[in-house]
Amino acid sequence: MLDDALKSDIQAAYRRVIEARSLRPRYGQRLMMAEIARTLGDIRTDEQGKRVSQEHVCVLEAGTGTGKTLAYLLSALPIAQAQGKRLVISTATVALQEQVLHQDLPMLKASSGLEFEYALAKGRGRYVCVAKLDQLMDGAEENPTMSLFEQSLVSSQEDIGELARELAEAYGSGEWQGDRDSWPQAIADPQWRRLTVDHRQCTNRRCGHFGACAFFRARRGMDEADIIVANHDLVLADLSLGGGVVLPNPKDTIYVFDEAHHLPDKALEHFYHRQGVNASMRWLGQLKKSLTDLNTGLGAQHTIARLLGQFPDLLASIEPRLGDAFRLAQPLAERTPEDNERLHYRFTMGRLPAAFRDLAQQLVTPFAELSRHLETISDILRESLDPDKSTGLAREQAEAWLPLIALVHGRALEAHALWQAFGAEEVEDAPPQARWLTFEQRSGEAELTFSASPVSAAETLARYLWGSCHGAVLTSATLTALGRFDRLQERAGLANRYRYQSLPSPFDYSRAVLSVPREAVDPGDRDAHEGAIVDFIEKLGADEAALVLFSSRKQLRAVTARLEEETAARTLSQDDMPRRELIERHRKRIDDGQGSIILGLASFAEGIDLPGDYLTHVVITRLPFAVPDDPVGATLAEWIESRGGNPFMKISVPDASIKLVQACGRLIRKEIDTGRITLLDRRVLTRRYGRALLDALPPFRREIEGESAPATLAS
Repeated sequence: MLDDALKSDIQAAYRRVIEARSLRPRYGQRLMMAEIARTLGDIRTDEQGKRVSQEHVCVLEAGTGTGKTLAYLLSALPIAQAQGKRLVISTATVALQEQVLHQDLPMLKASSGLEFEYALAKGRGRYVCVAKLDQLMDGAEENPTMSLFEQSLVSSQEDIGELARELAEAYGSGEWQGDRDSWPQAIADPQWRRLTVDHRQCTNRRCGHFGACAFFRARRGMDEADIIVANHDLVLADLSLGGGVVLPNPKDTIYVFDEAHHLPDKALEHFYHRQGVNASMRWLGQLKKSLTDLNTGLGAQHTIARLLGQFPDLLASIEPRLGDAFRLAQPLAERTPEDNERLHYRFTMGRLPAAFRDLAQQLVTPFAELSRHLETISDILRESLDPDKSTGLAREQAEAWLPLIALVHGRALEAHALWQAFGAEEVEDAPPQARWLTFEQRSGEAELTFSASPVSAAETLARYLWGSCHGAVLTSATLTALGRFDRLQERAGLANRYRYQSLPSPFDYSRAVLSVPREAVDPGDRDAHEGAIVDFIEKLGADEAALVLFSSRKQLRAVTARLEEETAARTLSQDDMPRRELIERHRKRIDDGQGSIILGLASFAEGIDLPGDYLTHVVITRLPFAVPDDPVGATLAEWIESRGGNPFMKISVPDASIKLVQACGRLIRKEIDTGRITLLDRRVLTRRYGRALLDALPPFRREIEGESAPATLAS
């Protein structure tokens, strides 16, 4: 149980912040703090400090205006410090990460009376490599075989040399901390690849520039921090490496996942594998061409010489089979794709014909062997950098060849993971792997990509995250679907025994109107629906601040083309300009007393913050059902159907409910906000699922014209 002294510390810190910031205590915020404190304070450990409690996770839906960040920081930090654990705050977006880092944490440190240190965690690839910087700044010649893989992506040595000098000067003077995100100008990906390293290429303490390393300087700051600000991708990447590699060990960590509704999708992305056949043939061919140079440079080391001697046979066993993969898949392409066009072929339920499975299994073994050989060579090269170890190689040789070997090792591992996932046997009663092919033309050259992904990350998250962490808090404004946590539990592997609560909103939603007007039509009649949208936009007031959300770019463009000139002059389309510029223009128009209409796609239904007069009308043109062309979603739907379930009601409707709540959430951002939400999709009145979607929305005042009885269950 949470002891009284710790409870008093949390309450006192909260009072100090409220008084210092002249804030008003919020009921939902206090409830959130109490629930987090109760969950984390009840965690029990054994004599070795290992967690034995199984109710160490709480899931809290808290809408805009609750004050989530302050609530979880004030309640989780004192408990983490008392239990000797580290607090990792993980967000899904850069905007929220920057808010926590640059606004919330400095405010908390200044106002709460709590003593703590905090740091930002980024992956190694976000930091410049000082060794590479030094090499490029001096104009030193890179290993000639690297040009086969990476150097051709950069226009000239002079370009990268000039940039390297600028970066080195700023880093050396302390004006720049060495991370890509804080450099004032964008650095192109091809150039940045030559300025950074991944964990395979990095030599850590064996590097002559270790003391000046930007990444390890940041790591040293993290070692002293009570709070580490990260993102979902970095947390998942760290877990995939075994945990405790970049971030603290999960067993010593309390995680707070803000924007937690993104976590299941982010997790799936980490287990998605793909391999382009021609791209693989190219790097394998380049490796074959490099063997002479590799033997000349590294053959004096007998283990490396022995392993390199096996490469020709390995490559000879891989290359013909990749050619077979292309020939085997070609008949499945319905037609030849044109330039910049992609055609997909998905295997039903992820089940492969025998020929494909056999081919995948034949490729797994040689790629596994190639990966092991490259790993061994990498390990020897790293040891050669240690002056206390004798490997038969000079340090200069190891330094020259390690980047290339590490690069090829990474590509071999990616190929092995793909073919392993593609050829794996199905587990009875377990969700399947989605497997599909992509045919495309790139600059006139055909490419075939094999892809595989699990349809659910639930089991992996349950085992490696929830099962291994000391404690966790998941929060977001939208965690329930149709008023229940079931969908999130299924997708994120969250156990029933964890704590779940939807916190009350501080907003008076009766200040806003939800309208389904008579003009709303069924989107099944595309022309009528498009016409209804055009007519509705034309009738919007000249001074209105509106956001019109579309489900497809094609329809957005079609509607835009049909608007009258006077109305078109008031519109700002996501199709025409970057998001930040669009928002700035919209705000300026409203500040100048003009009307402004934003035409946006699904991405504008989340993360857009336009309080007060900046947004008074949200128009949702269509219920946000996902487009049914995603191979992972389609495979999952087939699996549910095969087990007697209804994928539309089990997946599509709950997911649409979440997106609809998010879209409506653009309107009310502060307690004094008011306005209107208009839904131009009549299915919400005529289909059986419509009532469930409406009932899951906040309690807006409703104006629903021509309401009729629900008819069918079809979409």
